[in-house]
Amino acid sequence: MLRRIYDSPWTWFALSAALLLAAASTLVDLRLEQRPTEGAGEIAALPARDDLSVLFVLVDTLRADRLGAYGYARPTSPTLDRLAATGIRFANVESQSSWTKSSMASLWTGLVPTRSGVTRFDHAIPETAKLPAEIFAEAGFRTAGIWRNGWVAPNFGFGQGFETYVRPVATKLPGRFERRAPSLTPIFGTDEDATRAAVSFLESYGRERFFLYVHYMDVHQYAYDQRAADLGFGSSYSDGYDSAIHWVDRNVAALLRGLRDLGLAERTLIVIASDHGEAFMEHGSEGHARNLYREVTHVPLILALPFELERGLVVESQVRNVDVWPTVLELVGLPPLPESDGRSLLPLIEAAASDSPAPSWPAAVGYLDQRWGRPEEPPSPLVSVREGGHSLLLARRQRDVIHAFDLAADPGERKDLAIESPAWAPPLLSLAEASLAATPAFGEAPSVEVDRLMREQLRALGYVDH
Repeated sequence: MLRRIYDSPWTWFALSAALLLAAASTLVDLRLEQRPTEGAGEIAALPARDDLSVLFVLVDTLRADRLGAYGYARPTSPTLDRLAATGIRFANVESQSSWTKSSMASLWTGLVPTRSGVTRFDHAIPETAKLPAEIFAEAGFRTAGIWRNGWVAPNFGFGQGFETYVRPVATKLPGRFERRAPSLTPIFGTDEDATRAAVSFLESYGRERFFLYVHYMDVHQYAYDQRAADLGFGSSYSDGYDSAIHWVDRNVAALLRGLRDLGLAERTLIVIASDHGEAFMEHGSEGHARNLYREVTHVPLILALPFELERGLVVESQVRNVDVWPTVLELVGLPPLPESDGRSLLPLIEAAASDSPAPSWPAAVGYLDQRWGRPEEPPSPLVSVREGGHSLLLARRQRDVIHAFDLAADPGERKDLAIESPAWAPPLLSLAEASLAATPAFGEAPSVEVDRLMREQLRALGYVDH
């Protein structure tokens, strides 16, 4: 894998491009160019196209309710809001963990964490698992991944199938960024480095069919520039988080500019997703990777098609991150993921387009080992199950701890109904116990030795030695 990275001509092109552009001080806001306008009926024709490419943008630590498209009052996300207004927005998406490595392993494999097997500090995705990038590569797509979060580094198995899988060169400009993240130390560089590398890839390989994955990190870091600061949101952690969303939204705008300038927008499917949300003391803590309340599991999902819809679609049904790749692969006419717990969301999209009743959908199951970062200690499993407007959390300890919430009346999960033993709780508890009893689909996740350098990088994110 490393040899392929170093030998790739695009790698060196991207590095040189980043250095040449390092003096740029701002990114230009841009509305996506005028793609053709079509009706929702054209969605069904996408799998038959032989020119469709995919741009997958993962905004780390982005909770859905901080975007205008999801009802937020602050102007944090004009670019993402426009994509949602002219594409498909999923209103109620659940991630499968609140910790990046476990959540991303579930997203890529389509398996809940107990079935992906990636639940602990040193776990890696098994080589026997088949990831979307491998399916794209087998179909002749050029594949590239650009990442800044150490939990998705190639040694943890996330580079499978990518022709090029790199962390972009960091070109931090002194004094430019304010950082207010709860993490101990900021990581070097900014998401602008990832944007430049992504545009360089598009310039090199955009004429071919491509699958490009861009993993943005500055929302996680609460990193933003002076222009975002000038919005005047404030100086608290929560305010800094909002400012960082605006900065990353402008990075997405720059990606769209690259698609426009290269004439690629009319043949590119854009996917906007997140691995988990962020807590601001709703349940007594800040950050993520500590529990599975909705502030850390409710994430956005937006599909921007190679055309604008006459009327943007909103899918209200609760869906899951494990459904993302079954959907995208079907939309581009590629084979499905093997062993997937996820389903293609096309039936829900079709129901929204025709104003028909939506089909029923499986429960959203999440998992977090609350001792994932303490390899010397035994696991401490926490499972979440959300279905039918209800929520249940099961902490498997010497004596199980159960919490139950009626999401319709209490979307913030503040009033615990477990002591009242509501009739809907036992079926959700059975689903939680079944998830705990599941075995990994591709065998036990291999353990990877995490060296001192990587431990320091992960400590900088606030993950190691909680």
